[in-house]
Amino acid sequence: MENILVLNNNGNAYQKASKSEKGSESMRKQNNTQYFKVQKDTEMMVHDVIHAVYSALTEKGYNPVNQIVGYIMSGDPTYITSHKGARSLVMKVERDEIIEELLRFYIDNEINGKGMK
Repeated sequence: MENILVLNNNGNAYQKASKSEKGSESMRKQNNTQYFKVQKDTEMMVHDVIHAVYSALTEKGYNPVNQIVGYIMSGDPTYITSHKGARSLVMKVERDEIIEELLRFYIDNEINGKGMK
């Protein structure tokens, strides 16, 4: 038995039975919530973006800390070089995600762990 999920004009989901099924069972309301997760084209981790941007800035002779801070504070992507696609890459993640990643790393390594003396 093959069923097809159909959405009506009101946004309600119904299961439509295959042609082999007949009668009142051909359309019945779906009782269970269906989940659909949209995935980004190329989902990069924030730490990968930070690493790539740092590398590109260093290669071009910029001070990566100053440039990344300038970008985070202003939102102006011209603080980041376009070398190796770093500017396009950094704009694929939210600035607050960059701050979260940097703060999480600092806390894990300097406060809660290895950096303690």
